[in-house]
Amino acid sequence: MKHQWQQYRAILNAVVKPALGCTEPICAAYASAVAAATLKEQPESISVHVSDNLYKNSMGVFVPGTGKIGLAIAAAVGAVGGDADAGLEVLAAITADQVDTAQSMIDAGNVTVSRTATDEFIYCFVEAKSGDNIVTVEISGGHTQVIEKTLNGEIIFSQAVAASGATAGICDGVDISIKGIYDYATQVDFDDIRFILASSDLNSKLALEGLEKEYGLQVGRSIEKSIQSGFMSADFANKIIMHTAAASDARMGGASLPAMSNYGSGNQGIAATLPVVIAAKHFSSCDEQLARALIMSHLGAIYIKSYYPPLSAFCGNTVTSAAAAMAMVYLAGGTYEQSCFSIQNVLSDCSGMVCDGAKSTCAMKVKTSTSSAVNAFILAIQSSAAKEQGIVAENVERTIRNIGKLVTHGMGTTDTTIIDIMSA
Repeated sequence: MKHQWQQYRAILNAVVKPALGCTEPICAAYASAVAAATLKEQPESISVHVSDNLYKNSMGVFVPGTGKIGLAIAAAVGAVGGDADAGLEVLAAITADQVDTAQSMIDAGNVTVSRTATDEFIYCFVEAKSGDNIVTVEISGGHTQVIEKTLNGEIIFSQAVAASGATAGICDGVDISIKGIYDYATQVDFDDIRFILASSDLNSKLALEGLEKEYGLQVGRSIEKSIQSGFMSADFANKIIMHTAAASDARMGGASLPAMSNYGSGNQGIAATLPVVIAAKHFSSCDEQLARALIMSHLGAIYIKSYYPPLSAFCGNTVTSAAAAMAMVYLAGGTYEQSCFSIQNVLSDCSGMVCDGAKSTCAMKVKTSTSSAVNAFILAIQSSAAKEQGIVAENVERTIRNIGKLVTHGMGTTDTTIIDIMSA
């Protein structure tokens, strides 16, 4: 395999991972689980300090297995029953009794949560106490990247923020582009990318969970019911939107099933996966074709997102859906040029969508960006594309850089304002 392609696979392996629950509260759960494991006993009290962005994305989302919302329950149950060796699936084995114990800690005032000033977008500091022992765990740069642990004031573990677990800078020093991604996806040996099919299995199960049970706003179920009643048709677009939104419903509603995440986001993993999976069924694509399309979608999304911070005021489903549209063009037998058209079309459509925290309405935003992906694909396969209009440039690489500039330099104040509104 080419060295460049080896780097692409390493990127995918680093940031396309199973995650149980929204990754921001799970970050606090993981930090607390690590703290408890270091104490070797259940903490009597926990204090949690997080970055503004991590705080924002934890305020309104259910923590899986708890039926409850927020950082306090995530941190408490992580300390009581979390598996410190399970990464983003830290809460996979928690029990109802452990949830009750965690809630008792909160009710007794032994769990505190606060925002802290930091330049890191993903940051969590947990202090756990038991008797005379105090453990601190500091996470920075990635949802499970521990950069320091202390026991009774002594550093027992330390590493740099820019270690392999960080999402920011994941593409730095790599010769990567949309053309490079397209060539890799279409030319690499199937056996070298077969692993990406796991995203289809995990996220398809989440979609079925969201269609079968009542989670959040039931966006996916509402579409299904509308199809059954004859109010909507069971067409290509509605099937894609229904399944993708249903998976997000389940994820945001606290379903005890993991999602295959992308760049630290389960919703974006869903948006990168399910439109491609449903399109592959529509076109009767084989597993190899599906795998190549999923590589395009997941790696394309990572590449575009590498131009701006991992957490921001920008809803990342926009660029993820742009990459999914590219993959749908491939499945339909389109050209590389048409794949670029599809990215341009999505980015011209819904790039103004803001992130105001993780919550049930994320399923609405997943629906919106997925709908844009389908429409962009339909236009692109007919060689119709937005060019040199607004932030959309004459070519896809310039447009991607424009998006990065918009988010990095243009939306900092927006993010601050959103957090102030949510915290009022």
